[in-house]
Amino acid sequence: MTVEAAVAQLKKGGMIAIYDGDEREGEADLIFHASFARPDSIETLRRDAGGLICLALDGDVAKKLDLPFYTDILAASNHPVSRMECKKTAYGDKPAFAIPINYKGVYTGITDNDRALTIRIMAELIESDSKDMQERFVNDFYSPGHIFLLIGRGIENRKGHTELTLELARKAKMKGVMVLCEMLGSGKALSRKDVKEYVKRNKLVFLEGKDLWQK
Repeated sequence: MTVEAAVAQLKKGGMIAIYDGDEREGEADLIFHASFARPDSIETLRRDAGGLICLALDGDVAKKLDLPFYTDILAASNHPVSRMECKKTAYGDKPAFAIPINYKGVYTGITDNDRALTIRIMAELIESDSKDMQERFVNDFYSPGHIFLLIGRGIENRKGHTELTLELARKAKMKGVMVLCEMLGSGKALSRKDVKEYVKRNKLVFLEGKDLWQK
């Protein structure tokens, strides 16, 4: 399995499994580019991965949307819940979470149809790179919703799934808007061995974090 194979798969709308490493979360995420989001791909994430379905945006995109980290929103608040701000995770990183959103055209927002629509409209907005991106973002979406936005800090600063996924998009010369979902097993993350078996069974590409950040 190579980065080149993953890039080719990504461009075709395929899924890739990225294992971050034993020294970090020890988890694999199923990922694909947001422009290919469809109800069946969301169903695959829900059924075969089982974790939280998120949408990762690179830092430049977040700046154009004027999108803050969720921790920054808490830190700026005078409400008692501001004391709940997570400054560092158990594995040593600052959280990548921003706000959870829904597209205003959905119903509940949680169905495969609704989540695919939210992701696809968001991808179309980012692909447009229009001057009114921020205005369209706040007008066309609402929060809280069912798609959790993540902001990448750059692979040179953080080596989480958010950054690994966005680095793959960069190598593919695709916009930094990627779907990802943790692969879960019984009571814990799916083991590296079981992830590789899933990948082989489904003819997907498997990468490790070091494949991306060492290049």
